[in-house]
Amino acid sequence: MEFRDLKAQYQRYKAEIDTAVAQVMENGVFIGGPEVKRLEQRLAEYVGVRHCVSCANGTEAMTLLMMAWDIGPGDAVFVPDFTFFSTGEVVTFRGATPIFVDVEWGTFNMDPKKLEKALQKVLDEGALKPKVIIPVDLFGLPANYPLILEIARKYNLRVLEDAAQGFGGRIDGKMAGSFGDAATTSFFPAKPLGCYGDGGAIFTDDDALAVLIRSLKVHGKGEDKYDNVRVGVNSRLDAIQAAILNIKLTAFIHHELEDVNRIAEKYNYALSDFVETPQIPEGYMSSYAQYTIKFKNKVERDAVKSDLAAEGIPSMIYYVKPMHRQGAFCEGKYDDQDFEVTNHLCDTVLSLPMHPYLEEEDINNTTNVLKSTLKSFRKRGGENIDE
Repeated sequence: MEFRDLKAQYQRYKAEIDTAVAQVMENGVFIGGPEVKRLEQRLAEYVGVRHCVSCANGTEAMTLLMMAWDIGPGDAVFVPDFTFFSTGEVVTFRGATPIFVDVEWGTFNMDPKKLEKALQKVLDEGALKPKVIIPVDLFGLPANYPLILEIARKYNLRVLEDAAQGFGGRIDGKMAGSFGDAATTSFFPAKPLGCYGDGGAIFTDDDALAVLIRSLKVHGKGEDKYDNVRVGVNSRLDAIQAAILNIKLTAFIHHELEDVNRIAEKYNYALSDFVETPQIPEGYMSSYAQYTIKFKNKVERDAVKSDLAAEGIPSMIYYVKPMHRQGAFCEGKYDDQDFEVTNHLCDTVLSLPMHPYLEEEDINNTTNVLKSTLKSFRKRGGENIDE
């Protein structure tokens, strides 16, 4: 069993993908070109924004926005404590200071109340200037943008939506990637929409920002590539990856997003009496980059993970360590008590196999092992769980 089965996806679309890659080879246009342009147009239309600018990966997508907004030393950027390292990394890379914010227990996403509390603390201390909020659409579920955007307007801050895991999610029909001043996503192979290498994109309705990003991602080019009007980077999506993504985007829209939600419902039905299953607020839809459950404690979680592995069933812990404890972010600088939810999540979460091609047998095997382990474990602890 695969945690995320890219081989099954390839076999299903092998003819289309092989033909698309061969066409790029025949055309001989490997950087930019019609496949990249077509992909950007389709992505912008799907997300519902005016501009999509592709780039080398999701981390550089965020970095390009930090550059475009001139974020640097003395600036405070608010980032969830429970997320992948890169969301805070891009802030520190620019010399700015990441301010970590605890998350909501139910959704795993940035807690708006704690965000405003962190904002007010920075303002009261006066050493840093608040500039940007980077909510993360963790595990495929969009963050609470109605409240976060209200806070951003109140304090005159920009919002960068990190939709690396959230592509395809939505709130009341509005797509992930369309919230805030700009959004980014990643096409890392294991993401909801992934290529066969690295890739990323930026989404925005801001015409001037899109022009600036297109310059920054190609060495700060002006009218042509030898007219450099600013210092930029080299961050481009290649045509082969774009050709692959064009095939995969069609599959994602036609059935993959629906399929992962159907599989999540099967997991929920089988597991809801044993563990805490993902909470999807009313009006929200998740793209289930991960299917993540919560246990009562670390001992239970670790026992289930061990038994799953013994049966050849992969599982992952996202995330083992909170951002505020990462050595790269000046360990010891933060008060551990400010991150009670994140600390507990790191000890209790487990992600199960999740992808559109997961078979019914695999779902049953996974849930049966998990339930069997918990029944035995809890019975030994004096707790019985009925079917």
